[in-house]
Amino acid sequence: MTSHDIVVVGHGAAGLAAAIAARQEASRLQLDANVLVIERTSAEESGGNTRWSPSYMRMASTQEIAPGFEQDLLAVSAGRADRDYMHTLAAQAPQTVQWVAELGVDFHRPVYYLAEGPPRIQPVGGGVALLQGLTDAARAHGVRFRYECTARSLACHGTAVGGLEATNASGTVESIPAGAVVLASGGFAGDPQMLREHFGDGAESMRLISPGTRFGAGEGIRMALAIGARRSGDWQGMHAEPVDARSQRSAPVVLVYPYGIVVGDSGRRFFDEGAGLVHETWETFARHMQFRVPGRRAVAILDSKLFDIAGYERAIRSELPPLQADSIEQLAAMTGVDIAGLRATLDDYNRAATGDASRFDATRIDGLRAAQWLAPPKSNWARAIDRPPYLAYPLVGAIAYTFGGIDTNTLGEVRVNAARARDDDAPIIRGLYAAGEITGHFYSLAPNAVAVMRALVFGRIAGTQAARYVSSLRAARRAAI
Repeated sequence: MTSHDIVVVGHGAAGLAAAIAARQEASRLQLDANVLVIERTSAEESGGNTRWSPSYMRMASTQEIAPGFEQDLLAVSAGRADRDYMHTLAAQAPQTVQWVAELGVDFHRPVYYLAEGPPRIQPVGGGVALLQGLTDAARAHGVRFRYECTARSLACHGTAVGGLEATNASGTVESIPAGAVVLASGGFAGDPQMLREHFGDGAESMRLISPGTRFGAGEGIRMALAIGARRSGDWQGMHAEPVDARSQRSAPVVLVYPYGIVVGDSGRRFFDEGAGLVHETWETFARHMQFRVPGRRAVAILDSKLFDIAGYERAIRSELPPLQADSIEQLAAMTGVDIAGLRATLDDYNRAATGDASRFDATRIDGLRAAQWLAPPKSNWARAIDRPPYLAYPLVGAIAYTFGGIDTNTLGEVRVNAARARDDDAPIIRGLYAAGEITGHFYSLAPNAVAVMRALVFGRIAGTQAARYVSSLRAARRAAI
């Protein structure tokens, strides 16, 4: 058995940030600490969600967070979020992004979908470029990697972690002693059993938004809970988005639904498509399709006025064109939607959508509301659908990540479940750190353009603290001699 000073579980944004920061802090402390990253996949598949994410970050620039950042994070959680955690995220984001830039990752202000919202920055090249830049930096800092190595359980010595057990590429279970462990292995979107347990029947069949999503299989969460970690986040919460049911691509989102109507197989509407900007409604919409709509799918219905919206293509990441027909009846037949139901729904909608169409503005909340008698309401972008050809996108909900995880403090230390705590002096599991999706901390709705940012911020914090902890262990051993 080879002992390591710090073992990081997971090769995404959080894990790589932790590994680099650990090596940098060890160097500052004049500590020759070896850092190992273990990853359950091959090198080519590594990175989890990070590899496939656009990696938008809610920043005005690399030096400044977006206005209202901290308040927005608390608001979308319905007041349930850890204020200290969110304050730390806001305070540390600028210096963390600059740190990543210094490691060789370039950023720019991307063109977002359509709707305006908070300002965002993005690594040039998205998640793939971020992952490659951090991997290169980690190797340059002396971090070692083991692929096809899956963590299974944590080893404890009293209230402290002493390493872990993992299954290697040959299927053999081996012990990996360590002074500190950083868990950065994602959530549980890739585990059908956990999805069904926490979201109910049918959750296990939900589409995964990217090939990397399946690797967030919940092992890290289960390992930590098994040794007494406290839970955090909304265990019935997930980030999900509507995608083209026909496409096999990663994240083929279709985000033009606010500018038309959405119906189930019955031809009837089931939610307010214009309740907010698209990033404020896509989770509700995606979850409705999976858990409330018979057949677990829906169809977005629009007309050729879509083509008049400047840049509408930015809101469609599917490679497939919409279905088109010269009549609603033909479109219904093409999509498998009840013809009479869709005809009646559209007639009702068009009678209600009689506001001043000159107010229509796809980029913001425009207040163009349908008549109040329409149910469900259409709060914005309510224009009649009456100009052929008529368009349809068959849609399903796709899960990107889960909210439930383990609880950490602002130093990335894993907190102890109160029922398992031995005394008031042991509020944490010593030597155990976590960062990224595994840590929960999100409630109600996902804060837009924050997931990768918080993985980097708390990955960096966790790695730094792990190095300091290992340094303290060595100092204690020297003092005992």
